[in-house]
Amino acid sequence: MKKIRDWLWQDRRETGSTNDEAAKLCAAARGEKFIVSAASQTGGRGRRGRAWDSLAGNLFVSFAFPAALKDASRLIFIVSLSLLETVRRLKPGIDVCLKWPNDVLVNGGKVSGILMEKAAGDYMVVGIGVNVAAAPRREDILYPVASLREAGLVIDRLDFLKEYVGVFDDLLAEWKEKGFAPLRERWLANAKNLGKEINVHMEHEDKKGIFNGVDENGALLLETPSGIEKIYAGDIFYLKEKEVK
Repeated sequence: MKKIRDWLWQDRRETGSTNDEAAKLCAAARGEKFIVSAASQTGGRGRRGRAWDSLAGNLFVSFAFPAALKDASRLIFIVSLSLLETVRRLKPGIDVCLKWPNDVLVNGGKVSGILMEKAAGDYMVVGIGVNVAAAPRREDILYPVASLREAGLVIDRLDFLKEYVGVFDDLLAEWKEKGFAPLRERWLANAKNLGKEINVHMEHEDKKGIFNGVDENGALLLETPSGIEKIYAGDIFYLKEKEVK
């Protein structure tokens, strides 16, 4: 294996799922940290079983490392904040923001997807897809999509990965040293429509309210006529925008 910083790294021409390959490495691991990336992914998946398209030039990567299951909800915020800060570092002034729970938006379109899964032992696997070169165009996509190239950030997928690893490592270190609260504030400072009305689509119902922030565990705080409600899973839609169907 090659290395990026202190991560053991495999880059494959093609794989079914980088998350699955990373999970295999965890079975016999003893504290090592792994990265598995691929130029092409035939069985990529996103949250709630959604498919993730494998378009040439995009980044498909999974990180496997020891992490407590209780920290998973906070960790997902660190992953997305790291993506935002990487994009901003590579192209200062770019229109980039965050959408709860884990999306990064560029020029209003989603450029990334994140899937966290439990692996063997005390390992977690975080899969990340980034539309580096192209954005998928399918009728079943729920939200506008974009690519970094469309936004004027032209970069090779592996160069983006190496830049990202540095930012991610720095934020992990900050989390361990200072706790989640400062990172939560940084995440909220970049969140789209904080303090404005949103619609949250959940499995069995939709709710409208004011996006009032996130709590210490990453749950969305929705201000409704009956008070503040905590929402742990769902998809946000901004009321002035239409779902892409």
